[in-house]
Amino acid sequence: MNIYNAPWIAREILVVESTDSTLVGVSGTIIEESRRTILVRTNSGEVILPKDVISFTIDSEEEVIDGSSVKQRPENRINRRYRRN
Repeated sequence: MNIYNAPWIAREILVVESTDSTLVGVSGTIIEESRRTILVRTNSGEVILPKDVISFTIDSEEEVIDGSSVKQRPENRINRRYRRN
């Protein structure tokens, strides 16, 4: 299954790029996802990541996901088709 279409809850996330430099390098377990944000449990607490300003990887995959391309509800993202880069 394509990582774009898989459920992300309970998976590991790593922010590799962001327009907000304080978010680069944030990693942890995804505990909630909404249309515009991802809630992550890190070693230092919970962090809300806005999707439109981050690029990230899921479960150490090589594919980097642009957060602005997945700005829809998780239930809609799972059934959507994405272009391959």
